[in-house]
Amino acid sequence: MSVDLPDSLDAWRAVSARRIFEGSVALSRFGRLQDSLADSVGECRFRLEFDRDNFGLATVEVEADAELPLVCQRSLQRFLMPVSIRQRLGLVRSEAEESALPPEVEPVLIGADGELSPLALIEDELILALPVVPLGPQAESDPEPQAPDDDEPRVNPFAALAALKKQTS
Repeated sequence: MSVDLPDSLDAWRAVSARRIFEGSVALSRFGRLQDSLADSVGECRFRLEFDRDNFGLATVEVEADAELPLVCQRSLQRFLMPVSIRQRLGLVRSEAEESALPPEVEPVLIGADGELSPLALIEDELILALPVVPLGPQAESDPEPQAPDDDEPRVNPFAALAALKKQTS
C-alpha cells in the first residue's frame, strides 16, 4: 500500500488542503472485493484528488486501474479483467445536499466526524465495476450452442416405455 494513503482521514481537511494521494495497493487489502475474485494476486494503481469545484462543492476524483482476476462463468477458467475507473464523487453531509449534486457526480455521505476511508472508497468503485456475470475474452468469441436440425428425426425418450407397456398388456 502507498505510504501516503492513511487508513482513515478527515475528508473536509483533505478538501481544504487539496490533498492528492497516489500509489498502489495489493488486491489482498480489499476485504469485500475478495468474494468476487478468483484470487488476490495483483495490485490496483490509484489516485485520489480532493478539491472543490467551481460551485464550491467538495469533491474527490477517484482514478483506479487494475487487472482483476475473475472466473469465467462459461469456461470456469481464471482470466484477468482490466478495469479503469475515472469517477468524480461529491462529498455530502445529508440527503438534502445529495439532491443538489449535478447528475454526473455520485454522492458519498460523510458522517458528522468527517472520517473517510480512502481504501474503502477505492474498493467501492472496484466492486461497482465488476460484471454481474464474468465472461472471459475466449467465452465471448465462442459460438453459441446450435439447436438441433429440424431435418433429423427426434427420438422420443419415452418410446421404450411405450413399447414395454404394449408388451405387458
